[in-house]
Amino acid sequence: MLEIDQLTRRFGDNVAVDAISFEVPDGQLTGFVGGNGAGKTTTMRMIMGVLAAHGGEVRWRGHQVSATDRRGFGYMPEERGLYPKQPVLDQLVYLARLQGRSAAQARSAATGLLERFDLGSRVGDKLESLSLGNQQRVQIAAAVIGEPDVLILDEPFSGLDPAAVDSMVDMLREHTLRGVPVLFSSHQLDLVERLSDSLVILSRGKVVARGTAAELRTGGSVRHRLVLSYDAGWVRGLAGVTVVDVDGPSALLELGPVTTDQVLAEALRRGSVRELAEVTPSIADVYRKVTA
Repeated sequence: MLEIDQLTRRFGDNVAVDAISFEVPDGQLTGFVGGNGAGKTTTMRMIMGVLAAHGGEVRWRGHQVSATDRRGFGYMPEERGLYPKQPVLDQLVYLARLQGRSAAQARSAATGLLERFDLGSRVGDKLESLSLGNQQRVQIAAAVIGEPDVLILDEPFSGLDPAAVDSMVDMLREHTLRGVPVLFSSHQLDLVERLSDSLVILSRGKVVARGTAAELRTGGSVRHRLVLSYDAGWVRGLAGVTVVDVDGPSALLELGPVTTDQVLAEALRRGSVRELAEVTPSIADVYRKVTA
């Protein structure tokens, strides 16, 4: 397990990451979400040792992470780090050699990854000649070519079409099946909700929520959607009910001490009811609430 314990980073008087703690369990995809400037990239850079921490520590397998440990981490930075004017295959072979593979092993691994990402015919092309989506595939290949013990991926799905996302997820699942913890950031909350085994939500440098998607969805107030055949504005005067929104015949409610039976009875007394149902919040809903 990768553990982040009270990790802190300041830039001058600005506390960019404020004593955050969370875990990235073995064999799980952990989604790391937050707005621009929330501290996600800074946290990932501290995990990788690119930035020094001003407090707290990163632990791997129960001990403080070392430079030797980090050589076994696969990292995809926010600012992509490959050489635009160098052939794709040569770069991946070079990176694999740096991680201790023989020339034959490095070429075989690089070729296999490029073929898997439908780039087998582009092995000799310069990186800059590829589309942005294909450049992204090469960047991810660079992160995984060393068969890493941990994967830290900053916006890995940016610029990928749905088919490429599915291919990438299949590959990441292969790593988690062999026990690799994966931490990835993304602004695509629907994608994070679909892929993540657990989530960490960051806001203004602090962890404001963490857990599985199910835990996060059930951790807030229960809401109900009421749909009538007539205007629902009358619910604003209903005692014991918090009205989140009213739009014509539809209303979103938090019932508090009032039961659904009581709301239904009052609505039926006034006219016909088309729907009264509990609303399961999305991760986007949870995100908006905890980061407000």
